[in-house]
Amino acid sequence: MSVENNMGFDTLCIHGGHKPENNRAHLTPIYASSTYTFDSAEQAIAVFKNEEPGYIYGRFGNPTINEAEERIAMMEAYGLQNADGSQLQLKAILHASGMAAITTMLLSNLKAGDKIITHPSLYGGTQELADKILPGLDIEAVIVDFKDINTVAKAIQADKAIKMMYMETPANPTLKCVDLEVLSALAKEHGLIVCVDNTFATPYLQQPFRYDVDFVMHSTTKFLNGHGTAVGGIVIGRDLEKMNTIVTKTHRLLGGNSNAFEAFLLTNGLRSFSLRMERHCSNAQKVAELLSNHEAVALVNYLGLTSHPDHELCKKQMKHAGAMMSFELKGGFDAGVRFMNKLKMCTNAVSLGTCDTLLSHPASTTHVGVPREKRIEFGITDGLIRLSVGIENVEDIIADLAQALA
Repeated sequence: MSVENNMGFDTLCIHGGHKPENNRAHLTPIYASSTYTFDSAEQAIAVFKNEEPGYIYGRFGNPTINEAEERIAMMEAYGLQNADGSQLQLKAILHASGMAAITTMLLSNLKAGDKIITHPSLYGGTQELADKILPGLDIEAVIVDFKDINTVAKAIQADKAIKMMYMETPANPTLKCVDLEVLSALAKEHGLIVCVDNTFATPYLQQPFRYDVDFVMHSTTKFLNGHGTAVGGIVIGRDLEKMNTIVTKTHRLLGGNSNAFEAFLLTNGLRSFSLRMERHCSNAQKVAELLSNHEAVALVNYLGLTSHPDHELCKKQMKHAGAMMSFELKGGFDAGVRFMNKLKMCTNAVSLGTCDTLLSHPASTTHVGVPREKRIEFGITDGLIRLSVGIENVEDIIADLAQALA
């Protein structure tokens, strides 16, 4: 991955990673080929040994996939430098889903007996992976309040089996933030691998590599694609040797690879990414202000409101509060169901980050597999609604929410 220092972020979203195509296609085509040919046995040997660039097999990547990988890596590295002043170089690997990317990252870095230290209120799929799959591999998640740095430090010092720190900030769906700078420095002090799920913030709003983290993951299904047309995930790493060896090998053997069609849809979505994010963020601030003053709403979790406990932290490490929020209805579970059923324009869907406004009721959808007592403990109450603000006219979004709340 090579970044042109004079290329602006908006321009990067359109042109990053693109290479001239032999047939002079304007956009990189969909390379719908399961395998690739060689001119000679010697060339095949060189490509398999990584002594010569080339494509081998669809599960290992292709030009359509590689363009998406390079562009997102460039976005996460934009404007960042190494300690010696050189441009930060990152490598990205595109996967079939965000969960596939997280799985590759975990299994390429951890072994039986290792532990992960993390915080409450993770994405439901990540939480279930930690609760139901990793223990069978003798990998345990230690959950600690990351707001209490002393407690985190004591937990790390007390257990030498902790090898990784895993953060999701802002968290899904409570929008809680953790301090990337402070926590990453603490983890590095103890030799831990540091990983961040940056799906909610995106590289437009937050660049975790600025704080010396090792891996960043995204569900590219969300804001990066932006149109709800393709499922995908990506893991980006700063240790190029590790990314090119054990992480790549794990990715290929697990088989969670992306495909050319969905990578093509992703690169097209990225072309409007920065423009979409401007509108998402502008709309979200206005929607949050409406909800915070509504009599049916008990609480609004939006980082752009001064009432949010992480408002100042958001200002420190994010460009804007973003497009995601959640709010708690006073009537609990039943009120949540009624509200969802009354929506007219806004969409009842469990995903996020698309052009249209999406809402979901986590207690009955994304977090239904999490035991209620743990869900409540993590702030995911029965009446909590998650809201991904779209890019429609904000007056129309507000009007629909208001009538559903009435």
